[in-house]
Amino acid sequence: MRISPEMITIDCAGPQALAAWWAEALGVDDVQDHGDFVVLGAAPLVLGFQRVPEPRPGKNRVHVDFSSPDRPADVERLAKLGATVVGEQSMEGMSWTVLKDPEGNEFCLADAGGH
Repeated sequence: MRISPEMITIDCAGPQALAAWWAEALGVDDVQDHGDFVVLGAAPLVLGFQRVPEPRPGKNRVHVDFSSPDRPADVERLAKLGATVVGEQSMEGMSWTVLKDPEGNEFCLADAGGH
């Protein structure tokens, strides 16, 4: 039997604000607000934002990777929306940018087709 991924949930202090930021970043308008839990229907990837009382203590143990056909333009757009650029990384056949969302959750944006 195989399990299937359904949703990635991000712990945060303000689920509505962070979900709104990600909705803008991803161009998604399917937002379901359940108070302490907000869901973005960003098919094929569904993101959940869950209110937790404590701040993130350090580096994420899991993060989401995205890709873009124009990574520099999308990095600039995300930074204008409030993302922080952490750094650029590359290895043979692959390049990506590490960013943080407004609550400090890290995510990566790679060149499309470069994985």
